Amino acid sequence: MWTAYWTTSPGRGELRPERARDPGPGEALVRTLASGISRGTELLVHRGDVPAEVAAVMRAPFQAGELPGPVKYGYLSVGVVEAGPPGLAGRRVFCLYPHQDRYVVPAAVLTPVPDDVPTDRAVLAGTVETGVNALWDAAPRLGDRIAVVGAGMVGGVVAALLRAFPLDRLELLDVNPARAELAAALGVTWRHPDDAADGCDVVIHCSASEEGLARGLQLLGDEGELVEMSWYGTRAPRVPLGAGFHARRLSIRASQVGAVAAARRARRTTADRLDLALRRLGDPAFDALLTGRSAFADLPATMTALAADPDALCHVVEYP
Repeated sequence: MWTAYWTTSPGRGELRPERARDPGPGEALVRTLASGISRGTELLVHRGDVPAEVAAVMRAPFQAGELPGPVKYGYLSVGVVEAGPPGLAGRRVFCLYPHQDRYVVPAAVLTPVPDDVPTDRAVLAGTVETGVNALWDAAPRLGDRIAVVGAGMVGGVVAALLRAFPLDRLELLDVNPARAELAAALGVTWRHPDDAADGCDVVIHCSASEEGLARGLQLLGDEGELVEMSWYGTRAPRVPLGAGFHARRLSIRASQVGAVAAARRARRTTADRLDLALRRLGDPAFDALLTGRSAFADLPATMTALAADPDALCHVVEYP
């Protein structure tokens, strides 16, 4: 038998046995080395805060059960192929699979992990893929002035990716002073939102808060664009569309990883996007986003603890 983590009800989860099986033609058996817990979507699932009207849209690729639960949910898994097509056996791979110690999937959904990317860092691939898609949406240009609002897991990844762009200014904003340490590790400037520079060409909003969204709009220069990456679950945030929003011709663009950004959709597949994300993870600066680790056997208690920890970013789950 194999073992998988299931969210059983709001705020509760458990490890459940899964029937083992051999891979068929075109499939691969993966033994998990590590998985990652995203503080965003996964903790919304843990708390039971996924709205019923978007439950189908928010399905994870290999989810079992239905939201709000019981459900097997997750999408940051790194393992080694124990059996499969020639060329894959023995290789480390990334898969958008829930927390489970072994699993069988079509070999085509596995992305090899580059040799220079450590296993723990590779669990960030799904979040880096989200960041890549957002930057394809945002289309930063030479000399741009950009603010990233919200220095959580997604905002940190976006800031780390933007370091490679020839920008005039890049600020990572958060109300938590502890995030200054993350910004320093990433090599970017941290600011409290009240102290941020205005006149931005692009603001990328990742704080999932009304206050962050409002401040992001304030920081835009005329005809600037805010790229909204936050997902609010069952909440309905107020958006300040009065004052100078129309006169200044500001824009708000949604960015979501479910489809390749329109600017690249004709020339890139989701597989291309994920492969690019894994190659970007050769940069050791991304290690700053890994803020904890625990054993797979402790996952039910770990989920409960993370739901109460506002400082956690990506938590690594280790498998025997």
